Amino acid sequence: MTDYYEILGVSRDASAEDIKKAYRKMARRYHPDVAGEEGAEKFKDLGRAYEVLADPEKRRMYDMGGEEALGGAGSGFPGAQGFGSFSDIFETFFGGAGGGQRGPASRARRGQDSLMRVDLELRDVVFGTTKDLQLETAVVCSTCNGSCCRPGTSPRTCEVCQGRGSVQRMTRSFLGQVMATTACTACGGVGTVIPDPCPDCAGEGRVRTRQSLTVDIPAGVETGTRIRMSGRGEVGIGGGPAGDLYIEIRERSHSVFVRRGDDLHCTLPVPMTAAALGTVATLETLDGPQEVDIAPGTQPDHVIRLPGLGVGRLQRHGRGDLHVHINVQVPIKLDERQRQLLMDLAEERGEARPEPRLAASGSGMFSKLYEKLTGR
Repeated sequence: MTDYYEILGVSRDASAEDIKKAYRKMARRYHPDVAGEEGAEKFKDLGRAYEVLADPEKRRMYDMGGEEALGGAGSGFPGAQGFGSFSDIFETFFGGAGGGQRGPASRARRGQDSLMRVDLELRDVVFGTTKDLQLETAVVCSTCNGSCCRPGTSPRTCEVCQGRGSVQRMTRSFLGQVMATTACTACGGVGTVIPDPCPDCAGEGRVRTRQSLTVDIPAGVETGTRIRMSGRGEVGIGGGPAGDLYIEIRERSHSVFVRRGDDLHCTLPVPMTAAALGTVATLETLDGPQEVDIAPGTQPDHVIRLPGLGVGRLQRHGRGDLHVHINVQVPIKLDERQRQLLMDLAEERGEARPEPRLAASGSGMFSKLYEKLTGR
């Protein structure tokens, strides 16, 4: 397994700043414009190692499972390691479509997409919110403005490929001896080399920094929702266009309310006497105090619906409902007077010695739960 820490010459507990310094030092030493074709492969390894270890999330995944945890790209053709697909093999042996030579590639590359996770309270997802975030990302180097060159210098035409970005070599293959056209390793296929790389970005045209970011989060998001911000990801090598930034939502649990889709649910304890006689209870909701009418004779597990007090619907109008589940509380401790009052009530209602009877099929709590689970 490739050891990215060994490639950069740092320990596994190295800080982000140590990794950055080590990469700059090694990149200057092995840059193809300095070390020639022999340093090209080493320079690529350095870039890959820094790309992973400079990103906290990628570094964590690499430390846990190595390169496999990063989802390395596989070969698209059996036995053709190093090629992405059959068309790449065809182009390698025959110089691309129509047998012509490849033109030089652009030094600029699109940047990678970034992922940031944001924890939200229930109130944030109910009404929507605005968050100020700090993002670790890659931006265009202010010293060279993405040119990768030291100020006052410019790229030079590659002497190996004469600016074509590719070279031809005679090689053996399963088709016999053929003339293969491959990307020039001296310039990386771009046709130019940088004789004096920028000292601040080590010839990459970008540097890592921390940026402030304001994100508008709409109502109705939930855990796993991703908000895409086009062009707010990492700037690419050579000042290439930035990738996208994805904000992934994680919703914290609430001490009172439980979310189920666009609806909210809560439990309201009601004394036995209040449930029997009826009352008006005040419930503190996310919209402020709300009066809940408890009808006389309210039974345990009765649900009262308060329309429009739930979660805002994502990309739709309106809000869900708030469902208040009534929990009738039976007194546990009674003094002598309270006990006598209840006994008198039982005598009055003929319930002093009640005869327990099983509920009719379909009328009990467990029957109702069974119906909900089975749909019967």
